[in-house]
Amino acid sequence: MKTIHFKDIASHAGQEIGMSDWVTIDQDRVNKFADATGDHQWIHIDVERAKRELPTKGTIAHGYLTLSLVPWLGAQIMKMEGVSMGINYGSNKIRFLNMVPVGSRVRARQKLLSAEPKSGGMQLINEFTIEIEGQDKPACIAETISLVYG
Repeated sequence: MKTIHFKDIASHAGQEIGMSDWVTIDQDRVNKFADATGDHQWIHIDVERAKRELPTKGTIAHGYLTLSLVPWLGAQIMKMEGVSMGINYGSNKIRFLNMVPVGSRVRARQKLLSAEPKSGGMQLINEFTIEIEGQDKPACIAETISLVYG
């Protein structure tokens, strides 16, 4: 984990910050996400049908489940000192490029694209790439915006 002080964050713009640990995407997590969001499409929760009909030969994680891991995985990559609070401000671009088969492991890679003063704090734009272990094509690339305050 990389530790960066709030006053120094702008000097890291344009740099890769690091990567998280691998996390296994299991069926229980997918089922709980389906229940939380109401998205019970068979490709996510019907194991037997997915074995027969999907090229992955099993269920796949929701794209938004994959995206929802960004805050948790990002917290493994970078710790900011001198910050009183941070908030999600939105996203510029999100692309789901590859299916995440249940049982596979994913991790996040973070690049700080920019850090600019805004509203008494700093607006950070990060690019998070969610990689799938053993695959060249990532699951997701998301350009996120956050505001942090010292």
